[in-house]
Amino acid sequence: MKFIGAHVSAAGGAENAPLNAKEIGAKAFALFTKNQRQWYSKPLTEENINLFKQNCKKEGFLPEHILPHDSYLINLGHPESEKLIKSQKAFLDELKRCEQLGLKYLNFHPGSHLGQYSESECLQTISDSINWALSETDFVTAVIENTAGQGNNVGYKFEHLAQIIDKVNDKSRIGICLDTCHAFTSGYDLRTEEAFTNTFQQFEKLVGFQYLKGMHLNDSKKELATRVDRHESIGKGFIGLDAFKFLMNDNRFDDIPLILETPNSEIWKDEITLLYSLEK
Repeated sequence: MKFIGAHVSAAGGAENAPLNAKEIGAKAFALFTKNQRQWYSKPLTEENINLFKQNCKKEGFLPEHILPHDSYLINLGHPESEKLIKSQKAFLDELKRCEQLGLKYLNFHPGSHLGQYSESECLQTISDSINWALSETDFVTAVIENTAGQGNNVGYKFEHLAQIIDKVNDKSRIGICLDTCHAFTSGYDLRTEEAFTNTFQQFEKLVGFQYLKGMHLNDSKKELATRVDRHESIGKGFIGLDAFKFLMNDNRFDDIPLILETPNSEIWKDEITLLYSLEK
């Protein structure tokens, strides 16, 4: 069974996110547990925590179908020690917030070398950062998102994701979120059945489906292998509708959160309906 939703607003408190997800007919959702563009936010209150859990239960959302995302400011591969420590501490705070809310996952962008050292050194730093943060927490799985490869970002190759996982000590608490737009613009074609099959054969060989904990379903405003991250509404970009039809009829993508991050939130409800209509 597919669990489709969107990255919904948590304005006014995390407890509002499940209510916003229910309004668009979602079976899964993503949220920020704090302001994603600030380093520091007020701690979650007992009221926030209790209401969030109550609303999730009331609306039928299980922790395994919720994919919170960390702050965009965090760079776990930062080449400068002081800024790396700042990112690591912020990441730890995000993990702890997820644990307070009873959530299983924290989705994050791996990081950037900023042109100051090699990709392999950056990937090692990211793994070290994850190991430290996991050692300071109890149960949340760190879910790495593949990137489009803009600028100096790592994580745009399946090999990068595999290298990070390889150096993580606790394999039970590491996972992957695949973004379709990012995959496409980093060079993984999804447009035909043959291309789709080939891309996920590579993913299985290099990473493994046992690590796939969620996906972001986005079409792309940019063409294949342009390494530019610009999301488009489903079926309206260069990926096209067929890729999502293949995905909706592939049981390897069952029982994980499939999250829309498409640009027009006003049509998320329609996009969710469209995606379910593709199932045979």
